[in-house]
Amino acid sequence: MYGTVYGSDTDCAVGRRELVRHQWVNLAEEAEPLAFARAQVRQTLDGRASASVVNDAVLVASELVGNALRHTTPGPDCMNVEVYRDAAVLWVHDSGTDTDSVKPRANTSNDELLESGRGLQLIDELTARWFVQPTAIGKMVVAVVELDDRGTT
Repeated sequence: MYGTVYGSDTDCAVGRRELVRHQWVNLAEEAEPLAFARAQVRQTLDGRASASVVNDAVLVASELVGNALRHTTPGPDCMNVEVYRDAAVLWVHDSGTDTDSVKPRANTSNDELLESGRGLQLIDELTARWFVQPTAIGKMVVAVVELDDRGTT
């Protein structure tokens, strides 16, 4: 079942499925957590979806980890990737407790060259669903990426 860690919010979002693959990643001890997270997502999804969908999932993970690096101290502590037949659930946990600040910023500028502030909007576009959930020691941001038929382009 999806959401064995996340509870009823994930259960309602993605329904019940059989776990195909699982990867838990310790990011706290990594010198380069972004690169490590991207590599782990790519490896975990290898052979489970088209290259395009894998690239989207890698980008989502990169945004989640990058946000935790930029907005929390000491940054992300772990990432989890659960792969099901038709979806991957990625979550990144950090010790920050402010769940209200994790939401897409309203696009108030027409400047398409902005270098920051669009990560959660990108996640919103690339995922079936995402949400933030408080934990006993911080928060986790969860993203559900729909998978296509394995090996299609």
